[in-house]
Amino acid sequence: MQILNMTIMLTPNHHKMRRSSLCSGPRNLKRRFHGAVVLCLGVLSVFLLAGRISLCVYHRDSVTTIKANLTGRLSSVTEERDRLNASLSNTTKELDRLRSLSKQKKTCPTGWRMFSCTCYLLSTKSETWEKGREDCKGRGADLVVIDSSEEQEFLTKVINQDTWIGLNDIENEGTWKWTDGTPLTLSYWFTRQPDNGDGDPQWGEEDCAHIRADTKTGGNWNDRRCDDSLKWICEKIA
Repeated sequence: MQILNMTIMLTPNHHKMRRSSLCSGPRNLKRRFHGAVVLCLGVLSVFLLAGRISLCVYHRDSVTTIKANLTGRLSSVTEERDRLNASLSNTTKELDRLRSLSKQKKTCPTGWRMFSCTCYLLSTKSETWEKGREDCKGRGADLVVIDSSEEQEFLTKVINQDTWIGLNDIENEGTWKWTDGTPLTLSYWFTRQPDNGDGDPQWGEEDCAHIRADTKTGGNWNDRRCDDSLKWICEKIA
């Protein structure tokens, strides 16, 4: 009888405990879910904050690097500008000096003739081509180099006898050069000249050029033996 009563008394309590367990289960699950969400959000916030800090640091370093590069380039540009300004200033001074010199009246030494800012001297005696060149060098000049049709016409009018000019092919037969080393590009050879003596022994090697006084301007050059005796023309800048 007592056992039955105890069973009867315990049975209601047992039902209460089961109800309590059934009711509290969903709540605990919900709380755990909320806690996990909060934790995830917290972790995510930390990562976002860390990322933002990293971006700020990277941006700051990038800005610093860009500023440094721009500063270096600006310094280089400034130096180049200063160099160009200095060069321009020197060029301007040199140009002013040359303009000043050009305004001065140029003259030639006594006995020389001027043509296009150049002085010319026609010798009064006759010598070999080499002797004539030595005479010109002793006067601070050299045998004439003809580089324009105007100069060719002027010289043709000046001479009155066959006259040496500064043209020869002594170093290499057939390769004519002026005394200043420039190759022959503009020429006024007489018909069928130069011919190097045309193979006739009496003329020998004809390696030096002269202007023929009895021929027109357009073609009055001839090759001749360098040891022949002719007059010559010296040339120098006024």
